[in-house]
Amino acid sequence: MTEKSSRLPGFYQLSLEQRLEMVADWAGLTAEECQHLSHIGLPASQADKMIENTLGTFELPLGIAVNFLVNGRDYLIPMAVEEPSVLAAVSHAAKLIREGGGFHTSSTDPVMIGQIQVLDMPDMEAAMVALAANKQQLMDEANACSQSIVKRGGGARDIEIRPFPQTAVGPMLVVHLLYDTRDAMGANAINTAVEAIAPLVADLTDGRTNLRILSNLTDRRLATARCTIPAASLAKHGISGHEAAQFIAEANEFAVVDSYRAATHNKGIMNGIDAVCLATGNDWRAIEAGAHAYAARNGRYSALTDWHVDANGDLSGEITLPMAVGIVGGATKVHPVAKVALKILGVDSAAELGEVMACVGLAQNLAAIKALATVGIQKGHMRMHARQVALAAGAVDGQVQRIADLLVQEQNIRVDRAKELLSVISNR
Repeated sequence: MTEKSSRLPGFYQLSLEQRLEMVADWAGLTAEECQHLSHIGLPASQADKMIENTLGTFELPLGIAVNFLVNGRDYLIPMAVEEPSVLAAVSHAAKLIREGGGFHTSSTDPVMIGQIQVLDMPDMEAAMVALAANKQQLMDEANACSQSIVKRGGGARDIEIRPFPQTAVGPMLVVHLLYDTRDAMGANAINTAVEAIAPLVADLTDGRTNLRILSNLTDRRLATARCTIPAASLAKHGISGHEAAQFIAEANEFAVVDSYRAATHNKGIMNGIDAVCLATGNDWRAIEAGAHAYAARNGRYSALTDWHVDANGDLSGEITLPMAVGIVGGATKVHPVAKVALKILGVDSAAELGEVMACVGLAQNLAAIKALATVGIQKGHMRMHARQVALAAGAVDGQVQRIADLLVQEQNIRVDRAKELLSVISNR
């Protein structure tokens, strides 16, 4: 059997039907699964069962990022996103990273944090001692809530106690339940567990429990991706590879030291990660919250990535961030397109999905800061944006690219100009 490769030169030049056929062959999709991708993937009747007050569905473009080589294995990456240039940029960056051997990843166990707020304790020190002495009982009660996760090797891992002696509402204890959710994102499991053990926490502390809820700062559930790009691969536009590597390292340091730059730097990372979250039916809001909170974990908001020139003069990059995603439960098993997207990815665990998503974030970041540090972000982005402007002006089919090309040539990418060009073309 021939090894599958995500290196697909000219994939973007194929017709929509040809791309679908190629991906279907790659992933072994059925005719019904192809229908979900090429037609309305989520029927209104199904949407009505997923949320309240349903009116219909809201479609986003679903694309495939190519060239990803992760731990020696090729992946095609489904991404749902409306922003032009994201797919092209991340695929180009993945190609550069591939030339250095691809991505290498690691991750921690999928441990989530559930929080219980405790107030009105007569003696905070005594409460902390009581909780510490009864850790095992608390974990046993938490495990009793979800035997299915425990049978799969998950469940309670520890109890942590965080004192806040002086707050606006008086002394407060925050009890953390550390809970391994295996291949689930785990929000429902952890929320059920902390609600179940809250009465015992109240008894042990002689206090009153208030909030019982998971934390989206999942800093025990981290994914890391690393790569090295030969400097020679970065040479372009009259800029040497060594210069480009240095420019990229300098751009990253800007985001390390300056929070204003870091916000945009990290937004670019999430352009890629959120798109995979959406495609696979995962909670992109939770991932966003966790990523940005993690970026500020040292008291100042900073870059999630590290890009530097290594001892060989090549460019090395790394990203670590919380990655609370799942491949079971929720929309991942309800949304027809999410199920197909997971099949295309072919991941076997939530940890693998999180690691692949970290790779997408690192690649998306490389694409952005490479453009910024060399030719500028607008050159490529505006070329793609011009197509949306042409569509907004009313262009159809073959007119779209023609008008987009003229807008770029004129460096005048505006809807009113696109309408003028459309009028000229239509009257010929």
